[in-house]
Amino acid sequence: MPDAVEVRRLSADDWELWRRLRLAALRESPSAFGSTVGREAAFGEDVWRERLDDGDSVTVLATYAGAPAGIGGGFRDLPGLLHVMAMWVRPRARGHRVAHAVLDGIRDYADEHGLGLHLDVAVSNAAAWRCYERYGFVATGQTRPIRDGSPELVERMLFRVVRA
Repeated sequence: MPDAVEVRRLSADDWELWRRLRLAALRESPSAFGSTVGREAAFGEDVWRERLDDGDSVTVLATYAGAPAGIGGGFRDLPGLLHVMAMWVRPRARGHRVAHAVLDGIRDYADEHGLGLHLDVAVSNAAAWRCYERYGFVATGQTRPIRDGSPELVERMLFRVVRA
């Protein structure tokens, strides 16, 4: 099935692929992330490998039609919660449930570790809001700047659905 979405967890050995896709995400959607392409382009191999080899986090890759189509990850930050971050889907793959497949991969990790999910979404990103709401996230009303000095706000969302 060539148009199926497949998801796998990335390891430190995937650092070059992760770097390429993460920098593409930061270039294509700079206002969606708390980091910048300039900051992350300066990271060396050691930083990229370390990010993928952290036992308290997960990074997943989705492929669609045989090509890398989406990425995302999560790290433990608040007690009992995994913070979903770095979510991005290539523009040509949007609308094919790639984001939900990435979220499923992150959610599997969270379930394995008894964690709930939360994320921050740009207040101005209506498409991301719709995606996360359809998946089961709910807004909390808690906002903050996306990064220091930015007028762009993000709002925290919590995942409310529990698997049976």
